[in-house]
Amino acid sequence: METPEVQAPALVAELTDTELKAIVEAVIYITDEPLSADQIATALQQPAANVGRILAELAAEFAKPEHGLTIREVAGGYKMSTKPEHHDAVRAFVKNLKPPLKLSLPALETLALIAYKQPITAPEIMEVRGVQGAGVLKTLLDRKLIATAGRKQVVGKPMLYKTTKEFLVQFGLKDLTELPTLKEFEELGRLSMADETADQQPEPAAAAETPVPNE
Repeated sequence: METPEVQAPALVAELTDTELKAIVEAVIYITDEPLSADQIATALQQPAANVGRILAELAAEFAKPEHGLTIREVAGGYKMSTKPEHHDAVRAFVKNLKPPLKLSLPALETLALIAYKQPITAPEIMEVRGVQGAGVLKTLLDRKLIATAGRKQVVGKPMLYKTTKEFLVQFGLKDLTELPTLKEFEELGRLSMADETADQQPEPAAAAETPVPNE
């Protein structure tokens, strides 16, 4: 019995130079390992000659001094990277970046409550969570994720809390209508707890928590 002949994948419609250049630039950007012209051509189902020409054009374009990135041939493929002459400046910039936001599970739970119920008071938060949260509130205030929003006109006039613009920035939200779901907050909590376990940095005891000012 004869072995059936394997058909090569049909060539998709050829892209315009503008379309192909944009796609090739994108795939080189997102890929860690160098990509050869043949690899890119096969994946995109485009003529290898066209891809090779586009790669040469991109390399020449990014070699211009107005670009901080370069596309160069490495180990038989093409890779995008920062230009060597800018390494010192980029390294100094990275060193001055703020550390990534890491919150404990209690802090995330409190932040979620404030985000969904704002403005809300500390006693109302404590009623839902069942624990004292003065230290957690101070942490969120220090991180500028929440701010005070006046006082509630009830007995004792407790302070009200709301989320801030920094909260929107940290969570990548346009406004409060794009709040993450409770499930997403829980996922953030699990990731935070995993980070804490790895770093072996348990949350300070409640006795060491600093009272929130003006409460």
